[in-house]
Amino acid sequence: MSNPASAAPSKNLFGHPMGLYVLFFTEMWERFSYYGMRAILVMYIVAGADHDYGPGMGWTEKEALMLYGWYVMLVYVMSIPGGILADKLLGQKKAVMLGASILVAGHGVLAVDASWAFFTGLALIVLGVGMLKPNISTMVGGLYEKGDIRRDKGFSIFYIGINLGSLLATSFIGLVIWKWGWHAGFGMAGIAMLLGLLVYVFGQKYLTSVGNKPRTLNEESDASIGKLFMNLLRSPLHLIIVVVLLIGSILSGFWLEGIDKWGYVALFVFISMFVGLMMMIYKDLESQIMKDRYVVLLLSFLIVVVFWGAFEQAGGLMTLYTETKTNRILFGMTIPTPMFQGLNAGFILLLAVWIANIWAKRNLKGKEASSLFKMAIGTIIMGSGFVFMVFASMEYEKYGSSSMIWLVLAYLFHTIGELSSSPVSLSFITKLAPAKYASLMMGAYFAATGFGGKVAGIIGEKSSSLGEYTIFIGITVFTIIFGLLVIALLKPLKRLTHGAEGLSEVSAPE
Repeated sequence: MSNPASAAPSKNLFGHPMGLYVLFFTEMWERFSYYGMRAILVMYIVAGADHDYGPGMGWTEKEALMLYGWYVMLVYVMSIPGGILADKLLGQKKAVMLGASILVAGHGVLAVDASWAFFTGLALIVLGVGMLKPNISTMVGGLYEKGDIRRDKGFSIFYIGINLGSLLATSFIGLVIWKWGWHAGFGMAGIAMLLGLLVYVFGQKYLTSVGNKPRTLNEESDASIGKLFMNLLRSPLHLIIVVVLLIGSILSGFWLEGIDKWGYVALFVFISMFVGLMMMIYKDLESQIMKDRYVVLLLSFLIVVVFWGAFEQAGGLMTLYTETKTNRILFGMTIPTPMFQGLNAGFILLLAVWIANIWAKRNLKGKEASSLFKMAIGTIIMGSGFVFMVFASMEYEKYGSSSMIWLVLAYLFHTIGELSSSPVSLSFITKLAPAKYASLMMGAYFAATGFGGKVAGIIGEKSSSLGEYTIFIGITVFTIIFGLLVIALLKPLKRLTHGAEGLSEVSAPE
């Protein structure tokens, strides 16, 4: 098959297919809507009837962070059924269209000032992101032939769109809610998503060659999940393990406490089935090399959970801390809380090339620069950023407020850690995943990201009893120790990859 970009020179811009820019702006506005809403979500949930921006839900901080954790987890876990629906039924192009439409509806409903609208809107956003997120990235890759040297740069351009959307959203939504209230902010997110949908609709002529439903299913590259579960029924030992986990999951509902205890039961049941699926994939692999790589792949998911479990404090605990305990006055003006979340996107745009060059030079000098090493270092650097939140907490205890400089430094370190870890983690999965389970493993990666979001919510909830100082210092110590442990195990882990690191990396967006 010929490269669609090279086959139609008139459809190229700056050396890349026009379809890339259609997807760029679609994703930019989608991320604008997502991060714009994320920036004010926990603030709205805890806002009382007399809040300056209007009445919110009036929940406690613990309840707000609990909901935030469930929300972030579901957004990413829904990428698994979203990807399956695209592969089996719709194709990526129609899945993105459907996801974008659902997101417009979700953000629009959130603009309505009513409790039913709030929960309905969140549910629609979870479904919409699940349909759009995994499939639009797949379409970017489909614009280029295998081996096309422009593919990496294409993903880098696409990644800029993600962060530009985040930066624009967090820069403006604080001003919008200050002027017109919470629901105007939610409405602005809806308008942004509508713009993204319109860009996508009118850009369809540039996407004719990608995202279409395959006419035939390739069983070698699209293994059946149903078949794997049938194999589980024929494997007594693995079946017993899964049954025990399922029984434990169900029984946990009788000793867990809290209004979300049955949510945890559902989560544990999902994890139990996921464990069974992973075991069956391992058993199905044909060679020891493939099995060794698969084990390392699963261990890398643990790094992903730890990284995002700490990093996602940005939308939860750190946002509440910024709103209530940080002196946000600069030159006589109060900086809206959501703007601080934009620091991450701004630093990414400023530092991405510099960080990439540092790792490239290190690699050229023959120093350690493997994906696992980068992920470990990224986790350590990101975790070290919470040191500044520890200093902020100490300053607050002493003076009753803390300086915003601590937040700036924390977000700077978080961004450097993200740029070291995140771009290579998805690439690492593509190197190690068995070919016929590649799509499933990509969904598992997004699920691991979602589990990290849930961990972030759980950690944030504990701040109500333990205090921010304890939480921030705990995150710092744990992430550093965890990263150092990965580095200590680096040699045996690399041996288990059997040279997979020698494969060319493909930059991919988060």
